[in-house]
Amino acid sequence: MLRAEAAAAYISKIISGSQPQGRAALEEAVWKMPLFKRTPFGLAKPPEDLEPSELVYRVRFTKEIFRDYQEYLNQINLYRERIWMCKSTGKSNLTYEEALVSEKQAIQKVQQLPNELVAPALHIIQYSMLSLRDLADLIAKKLQKDLFVGAELHGRKDGDLYPCRVLKIVENGSGKIQYEVALLGKDKKITENIILHGDDLVWKKTPFSRNILKSFIRESTCRSIPWVLHDKLAQKHGISTDFPEELRSRFFFQDGQLVNRTKKRKNENRNNAGEANGESGKSKRKKGETGNLDTESNQPEEEPIKYPIDDLLVKPGPDDPLFTDRPSLSRDFNVPMDCVGDLLMVWDFCSSFSRVLNLSPFSLEDFENAICHKDSNLVLIMETHSALLRLLIKDGGEYSLALQKKKRKSKISLITWTEYICDFLEMINITELCSYMSTIKRGHYGLLEANAKLAILCELVCHALETDLIRGKLDELIEQRQTLGATRRGEALEYARKKREEKEQLKSEPDALVKENSMESTGSNPQIAENGDQTGEMVEEDVSSRQSNAFHNSRRQLNGQSKKAEKQNADPKAEAENTTNSNEKEAQKQRSGEKKEDPEKSKEKREQRREYFQREMEKRNVRTDPLGKDRDYNRYWWFRRDGRIFVESCDSKQWGYYSAKEEVDLLISSLNPKGERERALQKQLEKFYEKISTELQKRSKDLAQKIALEEAVLRRSTRVRAPPRENPANAFLKYVNKWKED
Repeated sequence: MLRAEAAAAYISKIISGSQPQGRAALEEAVWKMPLFKRTPFGLAKPPEDLEPSELVYRVRFTKEIFRDYQEYLNQINLYRERIWMCKSTGKSNLTYEEALVSEKQAIQKVQQLPNELVAPALHIIQYSMLSLRDLADLIAKKLQKDLFVGAELHGRKDGDLYPCRVLKIVENGSGKIQYEVALLGKDKKITENIILHGDDLVWKKTPFSRNILKSFIRESTCRSIPWVLHDKLAQKHGISTDFPEELRSRFFFQDGQLVNRTKKRKNENRNNAGEANGESGKSKRKKGETGNLDTESNQPEEEPIKYPIDDLLVKPGPDDPLFTDRPSLSRDFNVPMDCVGDLLMVWDFCSSFSRVLNLSPFSLEDFENAICHKDSNLVLIMETHSALLRLLIKDGGEYSLALQKKKRKSKISLITWTEYICDFLEMINITELCSYMSTIKRGHYGLLEANAKLAILCELVCHALETDLIRGKLDELIEQRQTLGATRRGEALEYARKKREEKEQLKSEPDALVKENSMESTGSNPQIAENGDQTGEMVEEDVSSRQSNAFHNSRRQLNGQSKKAEKQNADPKAEAENTTNSNEKEAQKQRSGEKKEDPEKSKEKREQRREYFQREMEKRNVRTDPLGKDRDYNRYWWFRRDGRIFVESCDSKQWGYYSAKEEVDLLISSLNPKGERERALQKQLEKFYEKISTELQKRSKDLAQKIALEEAVLRRSTRVRAPPRENPANAFLKYVNKWKED
């Protein structure tokens, strides 16, 4: 919000030309405004009769001024929608401000086009019928032959190419054009001036790309195919605006606009047909009314919103379902709130690369409790540090060289592990972390605050990520995932190929069986044909029934009818032949039945293979990504080895989590799919819903068992008090690294 006096002064400066660019800048800005649905969009006019002390609202990037806050807000919301298009580049689905930036960048690129080439390029553009791509290619091809003063290219001298700059165009007496060029050395300093022919000058890289030429064409024209230059631009460069003869049969000018004769004829025919039906008057009246509205108000008509859109722009609608309230987050962390992110990062890294580190996995609760514990020689903490330090020693990098200078032994023990930590802190030389060395050297590592312990572990993890061992493992996992993906795609393609073959076989099989059966009925059993019309009618019925996918039933009917005929004629030879044919058919049916696999079993196998690939891909996860974000940009994380869904605030200062299936159900029901972020988050939650629910239910059972055990310990007699390590809450005290190297 600003005072009307300042706003009026700003407008008067632009209109009066007191600014350096004056009215030309305003006209240029309007000429290069973003397009709304591919049409120019005019800015709102400033309000009249503004008082100097009156407070008004101004749009930052268009400088529009509004008295009413609601009008200002509507205009801002319109500019924030992704419905705008950059006129220079043709990019769509942009906000108004993004389109402005795109046009500014495109104009800067267009200005790189040498001035000497502008007029020849405009001559090629005027009334061209080529597409944008073909026209840009034609301009690039033709302009490469036109050399101009100041062009930097390569000249051929003594068989070699040297960078040079055109200084002067020289025309000799014979009419041939030569060029005086300056050979350029280092830092583009002129070393020598020589005269070269045009054939001896070579463009290694053109001074303009196709995209620059496309933007130049869009900026220079007011119509496409045929491309028509702006009148002022054509007059400035002396380009004719007369319409060419070869296009007059297809186009003509009407009220200063170029009109296509064919399209106009079609529109007239459509209007005449509408008048005959009595609809033309209504449509014209509606068009006139909408035209008056457009002239009165510069605002475009409101259209139905196409969802999803930005979550912050979503407004409640009458057709919205009933959204549940988002469940409250649990925040009962033992570590400080600003350390939760570091805690999760270190634990996730140690769990993901536990095999490489030779560190048996541990739960997040145990790791959190160990970080907050004050024991200086806690096994879990010592093994975690030692595993990371051993990895740095194996890598043979800077840390390994520092230990060699101090003649340290490569074996890290429960007594010496703090010395190796101090060596690492000396190497990285971070002032804040080095201040903890005195406490660590005195053997009081456990007395450090949780944020200090996690800061040291974070530095160890960052250095571990740069080692060849971890990078090699990452490459191996990526390669395995690619192999699994290729195998899965190959099986899917093979299954699709078999399905196509089966469909083609089914299409061709009925015709072949009908032909075979008709031959059998007339050739192998001639008495059936001789026996009368009854058997022939039966054959016709059989053919039609097979075509209607009832082949087996009709075949049994035909066999039964043939048996009746054979009994009537009492021919023993025919009976023997028929018995043989029926036996062969039964055997063929059995063989075909053996080849075809049960569809249910096939589907079950495919489902098992799909689960196998998904399971194997999950084992080879390279990194943990957030599930998504909600409307307020809070990030949602799910760690498979823990089960809980962690929520990180947009500024990463606050954390919370959901630990129950019911909370996840409420979370999904509270997300609005009309918003882009919440729609994507909802899809990810639904995708992993079964796994998340299974992990949370398992976690709830384990938690219930732990609580029951704790209560049992408390109920014991004071005379037989249980030792602290038997309490489930102190499970981290009994940690043993089963994967430790000897």
